[in-house]
This record gives sequence, C-alpha cells and structure tokens, in this order.
Amino acid sequence: MEAWERAADVLGIQADVVIVKQPNQLEGLTAISIPGGESTVIGSLAENSKLLEKLKEGVLNGLPALGTCAGMILLSKKSRDSVVGEKKQPLLGVLDVDVERNHFGRQPDSFERDLSIPVLGEKPYRGVFIRAPIIKQVGQGVEVLAKIEEGIVAVRQANIVATSFHPELSDDPRLHVYFLKQVANV
Repeated sequence: MEAWERAADVLGIQADVVIVKQPNQLEGLTAISIPGGESTVIGSLAENSKLLEKLKEGVLNGLPALGTCAGMILLSKKSRDSVVGEKKQPLLGVLDVDVERNHFGRQPDSFERDLSIPVLGEKPYRGVFIRAPIIKQVGQGVEVLAKIEEGIVAVRQANIVATSFHPELSDDPRLHVYFLKQVANV
C-alpha cells in the first residue's frame, strides 16, 4: 500500500487503496494491482470466490491492471513451472505472454538487479526478484518494457503492466507513477 501512497504523493493526487477479496469490491475501482505471492493459491481463491471471472471481465473491459510476480503469472495466457513443467492453474488469460514460474530458482535464489526501463527515464530501476518468473514469449500488441540477459521481466499490453520483480519493495515510485499516469490516466 505504501508504494501506491508514495506514487499518489508524487502525482499530487488522493488515492484510496483497498484490498479486494470479493467480486463486488471491483465496482468503482480506477485500477487494480495484483501482487506477488503464490500464484496457484491466489488463482484458486479468486476462482472459488468468483473474483477471477469478474476480474477478467473488468480487465477485458479496460480496467487498468498492474501484475507483479505472481500477479503477472495470474494475468498471463500460459504458465509453466521451471521444474514441473506445464501448470494447470487458474489464470485470467488476458495478457498475451507465456510465463515460466520460478525461473531463477526458489527463495534462496532471490536477488536484486539494476534494470534499464526506458519508459521510466535513464536512471536504473532497482528490481527485487523473489522466486521470480520470467516471460518466455510475448504475443502481438505486447510492448517489452525491460529485459535482462535471462529474458523479459516487464511488459505492457494496452491497460496491463506486468513485472517479474516486486516494484512495491523498492523505494523508487517511478513504476507506480508510470502506471497511474500512463496506464490508468489519473
């Protein structure tokens, strides 16, 4: 929540951040952030509460969505795990990317790296990668925002921005500001 509050401060706007757990809580939102965590659990819980279906409808109808790490996996059309292969898990299927979960390994393999993200300016952006996925393939209409030697780590497709890393763990508000200003148009 602090990342959104910092971004709102930079933009000089009021932001009311709410945690969405039920489909009716999507009504009236300006944008949504789907955070990191365990994507299979997030997807299953969202599917069981009927939130997955309503969220997909919202994003397809233009609701701006920022997916980070597990959120990127949930938004994707296809997901597989680096160890077990193809995953049968609930996905929104709204982002035309093929994602590999846990690409860099497990928790002990987490790392930070400076990233070049031209839409944020010349200054490097510090990416925090925790059990991070990577985008293996993008479809038409998907703009690559950042990549590293191993592959693609940030994309934009219309009203969706997705990252392999956790921008909410950075003190740098630029990615959240970019999303609010350029994608959510606030």
